[in-house]
Amino acid sequence: MLEILFPASRPVPVDLLVDRLAAEPGPATGDERVRDFLAAFGRRLLRPALARRHPELGSLGFFLRASELTRAVEGLRGEHVRVPRGLVFHVPPANVDTVFVYSWALSALMGNRNVVRLSPRAGAVSRAIVDTLNETLAGADPVVAATQRIVSYDRDDTVTATLSAACDLRVIWGGDRTVDEIRKHPLAPHARDLTFPDRSSFAAVRATAWLCAPRSIRVATAEGFVNDTYWFDQAACSSPRTVYWVGAPGDCEAARGDFAALLAEAVRRAGWTIEPAMAVEKQVGTYGLAAEGHAEFIDDPTGPATHVGLATRQAPRRWLGTGTFTHARLDSLTDLVPLVARRDQTMTHFGFPRADLEALARALGGRGVDRMVPIGGALSFHRVWDGVDLPTEFTRLVTVTR
Repeated sequence: MLEILFPASRPVPVDLLVDRLAAEPGPATGDERVRDFLAAFGRRLLRPALARRHPELGSLGFFLRASELTRAVEGLRGEHVRVPRGLVFHVPPANVDTVFVYSWALSALMGNRNVVRLSPRAGAVSRAIVDTLNETLAGADPVVAATQRIVSYDRDDTVTATLSAACDLRVIWGGDRTVDEIRKHPLAPHARDLTFPDRSSFAAVRATAWLCAPRSIRVATAEGFVNDTYWFDQAACSSPRTVYWVGAPGDCEAARGDFAALLAEAVRRAGWTIEPAMAVEKQVGTYGLAAEGHAEFIDDPTGPATHVGLATRQAPRRWLGTGTFTHARLDSLTDLVPLVARRDQTMTHFGFPRADLEALARALGGRGVDRMVPIGGALSFHRVWDGVDLPTEFTRLVTVTR
């Protein structure tokens, strides 16, 4: 039996859920009824009381504004006819509460019938999202309730296998282990997987640009860095863990010191604290780097903002605890090329001209880094994610000639 969170209803057997969804014809790609529902849902997420309680929902509400939904649909225009994939089965992670909405919303916008599996361990933000979805349903066209499901169940191979066999596209968010486990359940021959496995991210700052920037810009950037990292406990795939300082040694040292001071102020203003268990996690992680010979210095290993100087330029890609940042210096931005790996997803940046960033992207040649965004924009979702155009993946092409 599956717990049906949206539209809220009694538990049902998984076979019955699949049969009911299969019987629904579903909307067309870009259907106005679905678009109206998503926009209304986004507006509800932006209500001041909800946004104050869960600030990350503000970004989600902004993403679901009507103009962005229209842009996603219009971006599909071309010589072929776009049609939905069919039934899409989403398996999001439990530690990033909002990511399932981006994936589901774009899939629904493309006209798909959807089943989203939420872990029973999902937190308060996920519950607020589901509650808001059910509130919004009252004014929605019946096609939404008929074709969309958010369900919850503990790990159950039988349920996952049934949904996998029935779907036309399976979307797996989470670590490499999760991807491997879900892939054990076969898909129909025509179906395919869209996977988002373990990823890591970093920041790059041009030291002279930081030192020359007005204090107001540096303060705002430090606050943006806090938003990039402390939401979701720095566990989001796009949250930076290493900061590369680019420039002469003296400039980089001065810029890093100023950045650390402004970051500490921003953390205090935002009210972020470190629980005792997390302080132990950070201490184990940072001292482990030192024991392995990778750390030159460690500042405040149990505090809300911990800084570790790397003895080499190679960044550790494992999570070291919330608010733990490793630092290294580079002579030029292109020195990143041999350091980047395929699992590197987002590079947040400060102080580089667009031409330098584009030159780096070409020099990397696909070996890693799918996003380059200003500091403060790491968690801003885009319809192109991990180098994948999601609206395109959620649709099929029909060739029509005469």
